[in-house]
Amino acid sequence: MDTAIRPMTEGDAPAVADLRVAGWRTAYRGLMPAEFLAGLRPERFVRWLGTRPTLDGHVVAQRPGGELLGWASSGPYRTDGDGDGHGDGELYALYVRPDAWGGGVGRALLAASRDRLAARGHRRVRLWVVVGNERAQRFYTAAGLPPDGRRREERIGETLVAEERRTAPLP
Repeated sequence: MDTAIRPMTEGDAPAVADLRVAGWRTAYRGLMPAEFLAGLRPERFVRWLGTRPTLDGHVVAQRPGGELLGWASSGPYRTDGDGDGHGDGELYALYVRPDAWGGGVGRALLAASRDRLAARGHRRVRLWVVVGNERAQRFYTAAGLPPDGRRREERIGETLVAEERRTAPLP
């Protein structure tokens, strides 16, 4: 893999938004409403990124020459009021351009995110995966992030989307 992992900059936002939308439309086809996926707009994500106080925790995978292949975001675990996970880190998102799947970009982004979380003193990493996204479920299982038995549901349009939580210790 001839790809470098580096911190995200503000200038990366349009490319990250494009690959995130492409990733959603591909990974969640058949799992989320087609009209919802078709309505995703990179510009909305760019605006959302602009509201972040910092891009700390955001990393990108970049080919020599500047082409971005992937993006990951991590930080403190969002407990959603469950009281579970105090001191843990969370992988909020990891997206790789669909034409780069299987090339090691996702593994490199996950490793960099885990390293960043461990360096910030988190003891475990947690993440949520859409149930039925078999590719992602296999990826995280192979990376040592098994389901921990916790599930949640979110309504997207008329569709109820289930997610499973995965947890693993950090070095």
